[in-house]
Amino acid sequence: MPHLPTDSPDSVRSLPARRSVLGAMAATAAAPALLGLSSPASAAPVAQPRALPGGGDLGPNVIVFDPSTSGIQAKLDEVFRQQESAQFGTGRYALLFKPGTYNGLNAQLGFYTSIAGLGLSPDDTAINGDVTVDAGWFNGNATQNFWRSAENLALTPVSGTNRWAVAQAAPFRRMHVRGGLNLAPTGYGWASGGYIADSRIDGSVGPYSQQQWYTRDSSVGGWANAVWNMVFSGVQGAPAQSFPNPPYTTLDTTPVSREKPFLYLNGSEYRVFLPERRTNARGTTWGSGTPRGTSLPLTQFYVAKPGVTAATLNAALTQGLHLLLTPGIYHLDQPIQVNRAGTVVLGLGYATLIPDNGVTALRTADVDGVRLAGFLIDAGPVNSSTLLEVGPTGASASHSANPTTVQDVFIRIGGAGAGKATTSMVINSRDTIIDHTWVWRADHGTGVGWETNRADYGIRVNGDDVLATGLFVEHFNKYDVQWYGQRGRTIFFQNEKAYDAPNQAAIQNGSVKGYAAYKVADSVTTHEGWGLGSYCYYNVDPTIVQHNGFAAPNTPGVKFHDLLVVSLGGQGQYEHVVNETGAPTSGTSTVPSTVVSYP
Repeated sequence: MPHLPTDSPDSVRSLPARRSVLGAMAATAAAPALLGLSSPASAAPVAQPRALPGGGDLGPNVIVFDPSTSGIQAKLDEVFRQQESAQFGTGRYALLFKPGTYNGLNAQLGFYTSIAGLGLSPDDTAINGDVTVDAGWFNGNATQNFWRSAENLALTPVSGTNRWAVAQAAPFRRMHVRGGLNLAPTGYGWASGGYIADSRIDGSVGPYSQQQWYTRDSSVGGWANAVWNMVFSGVQGAPAQSFPNPPYTTLDTTPVSREKPFLYLNGSEYRVFLPERRTNARGTTWGSGTPRGTSLPLTQFYVAKPGVTAATLNAALTQGLHLLLTPGIYHLDQPIQVNRAGTVVLGLGYATLIPDNGVTALRTADVDGVRLAGFLIDAGPVNSSTLLEVGPTGASASHSANPTTVQDVFIRIGGAGAGKATTSMVINSRDTIIDHTWVWRADHGTGVGWETNRADYGIRVNGDDVLATGLFVEHFNKYDVQWYGQRGRTIFFQNEKAYDAPNQAAIQNGSVKGYAAYKVADSVTTHEGWGLGSYCYYNVDPTIVQHNGFAAPNTPGVKFHDLLVVSLGGQGQYEHVVNETGAPTSGTSTVPSTVVSYP
């Protein structure tokens, strides 16, 4: 339309109309004032929520050292004295070492303590000394050395061998040991671990009394022995496949993996590195130079401290920030809701989420590339229907190129106090990678009893193409794992059935004696598992009989390799290993019954 000059008839004719409108508006605006009311023009502006800041300090429970720091050993000893036997205590610590060389240290790790280097490579932070886990606090029994971790350090052990005698929820990630690694406690008492990933052990690994172990995408100079179930995927130097004599399950590669995000320093700037996804992975991500992936500045994270509300955490996520949960305990009155693709929720020092009033602790949308890592969810006293949900019910989008990862995310029901949850972890999103979790209904501590910390189901997988690498799930009242998705895969599974079942009737599953530890739904046509073990210790009623450890449709597409069930000291027995296959356990000698291949 041609531009009209200011003195055109159309322009002049428009003026009265415009004035009339403005006059009417003015009259309308004046009316409230005549009535003694505030006019809209005089009302105070509505306050907009202030943007939450990214970055900031890491809080009082993150202790950062550099090579010039004085009194490092004394501080390490102080934290260890506090945490050594504090199995259900409230202390949470992250011990972080800036790049450089540290001499003569022995960092003994107690409960809820993480130690990590702040370099981009483990070799950037060298300790001429040890990072030690032993079991003196428990009379040489390492089966309760839970909830501690070591990451991103190079160790040159004083004796030539570093001791790492841990149980569940104690990952050894991205470590370089310039020597050997001993996984047993002093005196070679009982031990029940464990997990290694993205690590290089120049010498030999000695499990000795360790019942089971999973090692992924690493390099070892040798492996000394096996007890019940030693599983390797993508490990250079791993022993050859030989289950059950000795019980080594060895996969040449890991089908899909993506290492856990980690905090590091670029000069004086804190950043979070996000390793890239690998397929058919073998060996470490860092052995041939700079690891591949992307990096985010800490300013893109809301650095959370204990006491923050769930509403604030959700506001930070809505604002576009990621979450860094510093060590401590966080009570939640609503779920943390992750809706944005690529969001990172990273905990330090076993940051612990407690859902109050029966809420779910954390939920994600059905989006690409969410990374959940490094935190503990502790069920509250009011029953939660779920504690962690990855994707909503009915999620169906493909995420094969950029999956969600759940890494070192641990769940506990009871132990620190009464807790209840119907289903602890639900995986709805396709292609999710569960990389090392321990989902545990407590068998000891406070708030423990068949109904006191009732938790019927551990993990339910609804999504297709889900991969679990390092699945530890124990003591649930019914099924420990239920798998409904197609084309699921599990590499390594460790389970104990609930100790405290009062009698056979309490675990009866219709006409079946007990609920399997690992149940693949009848509707599934394709599924595969390697190196899966279930143990029973029905110490309240040792006469209980469990029909099997594993139940699945008898179809060619559902395959299992290297399965075992064990009756611990004859406290209860299994009739079969998988479905109707496998010899029964018997007696008190704690000898596994095995199946090498099914069907």
